Amino acid sequence: MRHDAPLAAVAATRTTCPYCGVGCGVLATPDGKGGAAIAGDPDHPANRGRLCSKGSALGETLGLGTRVMHPLKRNARGAYTQVSWDEALDAVANGLWRVIDRHGPEAVAFYLSGQLLTEDYYVANKLMKGFIGSPHVDTNSRLCMASTVAGHRRVLGSDTVPGNYEDLDSADLIVLVGSNTAWCHPVLFRRIQQNRTERGAKVVVIDPRVTATAEDADLVLPLKPGSDSVLFAGLLVHLADAGLLDRTYIECHVAGFDTALANAREIAPDLATAAALTGLPQADIASFYALWADTPAVVTAWSQGVNQSAQGTDKVAAILHCHLATGRIGRPGSGPFSLTGQPNAMGGREVGGLANMLAAHMGYSSAEIARVRRFWGAPRMAQAEGLKAVAMMDAVADGRIKAMWVMATNPAVSLPRADAVKAALRGLELFIVSENVLSNDTLAAGPDFILPAAAWGEKDGTVTNSERRISRQRGFLPLPGEVRPDWRIVCEVAKRLGFGDAFTYAGPHEIYAEHAALSAFENEGSRDFDIGAHAALTRRVYDTLAPVQWPVPADRPEGTARLFAEGGFFTADRKATMQPLAMPALAVSTSEAFPLLLNTGRVRDHWHTMTRTGLSPRLSAHIAEPTVLVHPEDAACYGLADKGFARIATAHGAVVLKVALDAGAQKGSIFAPIHWSAETASDARVGDAVQPLVDPFSGQPEMKATPAAIAPISFHSRGFLLGAEDFALPEGSWWTRVAVESGQGRLFATQADANEIMRLAHAAFGADGLIEMVDAERGLYRCALIRDGRLAAALFLGPDHDAPVWDAVKLAFAGDALDPRQRLALLSGRSLDGAADQGPTVCACFGVGLNAIRAAFAEGAAITVEDIGRKLKAGTNCGSCLPEIRRIGAQQRVEVPA
Repeated sequence: MRHDAPLAAVAATRTTCPYCGVGCGVLATPDGKGGAAIAGDPDHPANRGRLCSKGSALGETLGLGTRVMHPLKRNARGAYTQVSWDEALDAVANGLWRVIDRHGPEAVAFYLSGQLLTEDYYVANKLMKGFIGSPHVDTNSRLCMASTVAGHRRVLGSDTVPGNYEDLDSADLIVLVGSNTAWCHPVLFRRIQQNRTERGAKVVVIDPRVTATAEDADLVLPLKPGSDSVLFAGLLVHLADAGLLDRTYIECHVAGFDTALANAREIAPDLATAAALTGLPQADIASFYALWADTPAVVTAWSQGVNQSAQGTDKVAAILHCHLATGRIGRPGSGPFSLTGQPNAMGGREVGGLANMLAAHMGYSSAEIARVRRFWGAPRMAQAEGLKAVAMMDAVADGRIKAMWVMATNPAVSLPRADAVKAALRGLELFIVSENVLSNDTLAAGPDFILPAAAWGEKDGTVTNSERRISRQRGFLPLPGEVRPDWRIVCEVAKRLGFGDAFTYAGPHEIYAEHAALSAFENEGSRDFDIGAHAALTRRVYDTLAPVQWPVPADRPEGTARLFAEGGFFTADRKATMQPLAMPALAVSTSEAFPLLLNTGRVRDHWHTMTRTGLSPRLSAHIAEPTVLVHPEDAACYGLADKGFARIATAHGAVVLKVALDAGAQKGSIFAPIHWSAETASDARVGDAVQPLVDPFSGQPEMKATPAAIAPISFHSRGFLLGAEDFALPEGSWWTRVAVESGQGRLFATQADANEIMRLAHAAFGADGLIEMVDAERGLYRCALIRDGRLAAALFLGPDHDAPVWDAVKLAFAGDALDPRQRLALLSGRSLDGAADQGPTVCACFGVGLNAIRAAFAEGAAITVEDIGRKLKAGTNCGSCLPEIRRIGAQQRVEVPA
């Protein structure tokens, strides 16, 4: 075949986004070079063609440069040697048997991930809980949705989300609790805003931090951290006192109401008490209560601000109580709604991915254990609940767990006390990691084996989103190197352990069909999770499976949109059970030593520990550095400067972050993002500073309110480095790695001066092709390394108070050959082509910068956000930048009055 022959047209593959629990449909068209063009699937009901900035940039994250491609075994020197699959799998199986033989099955644990497909999850749980006989299987969903799971099970009797996304379109009131939806679930936020614009729906935001989500709300309630239960207990009291309860629904479908109401009166008997405990004005609470009470079609949606709490289960229950007491559940436009964090957190729960669950939403009662044993033909079923994530790592640290297999997650970054987790992993007798990247913090803990696993675009299976919708994630790229899907790796180990007959699957379709059959096994409507209609599904039907909401029982193959409008809860008496709540309180209060509360969470354009989003220059442009958000009054109190640096310390660890003043931060609280790791920053692993205290029901740690201290840190100089990834910065430097076009960059701060940096540059780059600008008196040093007419590396340094800009030099690094006349412009930091500096990126979807948006607003006082969209396209895709664009416009009008 001629290499210049035209390529045949490649059809787009319908698949599902690998990021959050919205579960957006994606159209992926391979480009024949290992990448793909990405677009939203207009026929997928979750997103109707929209994608957020992360989903839109998926094509930029498909390269193989960071991938692990072959099985690796740690050698005596601590380095890694490539081995065959047979050698790796034999050694893993032999190692597991050795630990089981010496210490029993409960010395073995699996730590899984919401990034796995349901089929991967299913076989891992089956192997561990049914055949090895250990219950110690948990998942990073423990850090995400465990409190919702526990709240649902305690109150509703099952882990069932009653409604769906269409309720966000038809609700007349949408209450967002502990959720920066505009940034964390932007596609859903766009639907909410569309409802608000077209139907006049009201939006209430309840969050200690005034975020981008709050900027377009009708009512904002910045309550004290940890007081959510007070607010909703008070709402239940208000509903009762105003005679607004649905007594018929309560009588027919709810148990425990009188006890729960009496408990709510103890917590928040009146508005004055609710105001005192939440820190909110009585008038605002009264407005919220009146709005909720007077609006029958109300959706209350929540996310990590509720879940990541030592009282998260009670917070979920408090919300559920209000909906149950008014019968506002399972009806169009009305119901409680959990916004899931990960793409397959729910799918993992369906197959028993949490330590306190068995497959198909079954628990550890003797009848359920026996049922699963019969179905699997399992030789040694686990007999009791296993250890949840934080407790599991404690068991690793103290030697009760000797062997651990980590799949598709990075616990040495994400778990509380991350340094202690990393140290514990190093002490394992057998440590196995299935991964698709060559390097991360967990791999730095030295696993005995690294098994190369398939990544998004190569994997084939199913995921379940926040609205119970099962969608296919289809592969559209070949498996590179010796990479294998997770399910196949697990099955190969199972065969070597002697369980081959139970793990012989021709493909993921057979795993899914077995999973579906188990969901229907001895069910007959007694359990919520039933996808029995798929139990006999063939490969052809599986390959064409359309998105569908469970339950999908044999007699209802079209699925189920909503549940519980007419009761029918999955309990013995078919009633929901309202629960008394503990008195609301934080796990640990502030003190003289730790006077602030550290809140953690996500930024707009990054995901988890950035092993994927960190590859995209576009996604790295909006927030390039790990930053702590501080209220201006707190900053003044603690001597912090905007864009300066601060050390945040807790009783568990410390980080150094760049300071950003934020009037939306609550006084007494600071906010830091979770994404940066030892791979991407020098001192920004926030998980290391987070407390390990957990909810007594869910085991989910309180990651939103760790007592902390903050103090300024100063550096002599700041700068940036483009290219030269092996360049060693002076010891003690602060740095963060940033993806740029055609390579990597580092932003840094250091105690070194211009002369020392110049010596390092000369040693690293030599004289050939090096051009420099030095102003020692001002503390400036800038150099550029030119190779074959292109910019190969650049290093800019300036005094701490005058940090050099780098946007123009970034563009030069990505561009073609430099004209010699442009070199002076390059060292001056000016645009090489005379174009205006775009400034920091605001709209990641279309790469629109701050300065361009400011200039567009400056054209006239009547310029609207919609005009900006038409002119620059900014804000016209996922809309997550719209609050920021509105804020820029408001600032522009203040600065330049008409």
